[in-house]
Amino acid sequence: MPLPRLAVTAGEPAGIGPELLIRLAATPLTASLVAITDRQLLERAATRCGVTIELTDDDGSAQTERRPGSLRLRHTPLAITEVPGQPDPRNARHVLDALDEAADGCMTGRYDAVVTAPLQKSSINDAGIRFSGHTEFFAERAHAEVVMMLASPELRVALATTHLPLAAVSAAITQASVTRILRTVHAELRTKFGIAEPRIAVLGINPHAGEGGHLGREEIDTLIPTLDALRHEGMHLLGPLPADTAFVPAQRRRYDAVLAMYHDQALPVLKSEAFDRTVNLTLGLPFIRTSVDHGTALDLAGSGRADPASLIAAANMAIELVARRKAVA
Repeated sequence: MPLPRLAVTAGEPAGIGPELLIRLAATPLTASLVAITDRQLLERAATRCGVTIELTDDDGSAQTERRPGSLRLRHTPLAITEVPGQPDPRNARHVLDALDEAADGCMTGRYDAVVTAPLQKSSINDAGIRFSGHTEFFAERAHAEVVMMLASPELRVALATTHLPLAAVSAAITQASVTRILRTVHAELRTKFGIAEPRIAVLGINPHAGEGGHLGREEIDTLIPTLDALRHEGMHLLGPLPADTAFVPAQRRRYDAVLAMYHDQALPVLKSEAFDRTVNLTLGLPFIRTSVDHGTALDLAGSGRADPASLIAAANMAIELVARRKAVA
């Protein structure tokens, strides 16, 4: 049986991504790995990691087995040789070209999924290219409305807003946006994770979920009417719940996923518990995309010591999601 074909992007050339990709290729992962990056960048990363790597130009053919240390390549050249720990905006176009190839390849069927290593958003913006993150990039490329979810073996957290200043969060949360997001999360829990009747906990925006309106009216005016309407559609929704108690064990047994209102409301809980086992997923895309849950770690870049656990977890989750999709196709 053909192995799933995973496109893997190396992210920021001066970060730890290339070294993580080399470490990933050295594992006995049961997938055909296609790196979309610069050949010499990977060769230099392999030298720094002390890993022997076999690079083969990808011809699009199926593989039924893969030897650890082997890696297919779609060569995407750098503009300038990387200096570990020092991102150069001149390589921004290289980073985006790799994402273009991965997204387009998934949509045309060349790849079964894309797995992304971390990139440096500031370096791309410094090149004069407006860019807010992988999630938003893939959404625009696929013309899709998406939801960011981070998942560990113990907890799944979706986000109602992503990379917004805290002062902008309340205005961004509307009945329409929460309705769209919950419908997407509910559908993807069923299709991607095989949960027939998903239970979703929805966090309040304010402390104590607004304390009956004494600490803010967003729960009363926005969240409660939205959840009530979706319950009439058959969704099993809990909340709005106070965020400070939503993650205690007694509560967590009641739900399959959490919808948090903003980036730092729930992710510190998830990352403190399972930083090396957490995977970033983009829900709502017409293809599978998984990623690490951390940044470029510029202070570690070039040392060969970066931990590949999160990238390995992302690749394994992509394999599981591909298998589930093919099983129900």
